[in-house]
Amino acid sequence: MHIDEAAPVGRMTQWRQRLSEAWDSDLAYSFRGSPMAMISALILLIVALTAILAPVIAVQNPYDLTQLFLDKAELPPIWVEGGEAPYLLGTDVQGRDVLSAILYGSRISLLIGFASVMASMAIGISVGLICGFAGGHVDNILMRVGDFVLSIPTLLVAILVSALFRELLPVNLRDSFAPLILMASIAITSWVQYARIVRASAMVEARKEYVLAAKILEVRTTRILLTHILPNVMTPVLVTATLNLGLAILAEATLSFLGVGMPVTQPSLGTLIRIGNQYFFSGSWWVVLFPAFQLGLIILAVNLLGDWLRDALNPKLQ
Repeated sequence: MHIDEAAPVGRMTQWRQRLSEAWDSDLAYSFRGSPMAMISALILLIVALTAILAPVIAVQNPYDLTQLFLDKAELPPIWVEGGEAPYLLGTDVQGRDVLSAILYGSRISLLIGFASVMASMAIGISVGLICGFAGGHVDNILMRVGDFVLSIPTLLVAILVSALFRELLPVNLRDSFAPLILMASIAITSWVQYARIVRASAMVEARKEYVLAAKILEVRTTRILLTHILPNVMTPVLVTATLNLGLAILAEATLSFLGVGMPVTQPSLGTLIRIGNQYFFSGSWWVVLFPAFQLGLIILAVNLLGDWLRDALNPKLQ
């Protein structure tokens, strides 16, 4: 039986060629020339990896009540007098290791933020493509809906949507569906920006010759939208998504801080800040300080990376 060894070698060569082309691209060159972008990407990579590997790194599972010990409650950080190993950043009033809670909480915050951005992108891109390509009454109706959503404060809409979903669900399912409720609440308030960007770009692309030629050839509308127009409008969408990721994480933290987000049994960074804020003036400053620092670090890194991406993809700055 003859085994063709040239095929795997050929595929490896193609992958190496693609990686080399990506490394030599203008975007990669701009990234290598921006220390701030590299530092921000490194911070996000470390945060993401530690969040994913939380079950391996963390000294306890903060969601497992059997691993919490009240006799270890409110221990200070290990470098402060009274601190104990292995609780590097101390413990909260329930005996929960602060570092472990931060790792697990970061995973929830990143997951909800990323999922809400993806959902709002999907809604916004679909609405924007339909409005930009169809126009007419469809465009007017959908854009007026978007204007109505923008006329109400984003946080208020998210609170109303979150409260509505919680009331519709049975009590025993509210905590389980809390991440999905938060994702839906944030996505419903964030899709309009993507829709407006895609609509404006789609209206320009729809008048170009290649789209008119596709219409003459009777190419299906869905194929024109997905194959021809969509790739040409994705650059500003990706920039907006990167910048909105920080806003989505902050929105989740705000909702959890206000008590309409993640429950105490599954704390995100916002929930940890809310819990720690109650004991800040009693001397347990570490319970609120370290989760707040982690949240601020994530949002700062995302915003700096988004600013670099916006400048790198701006043709006027090339």
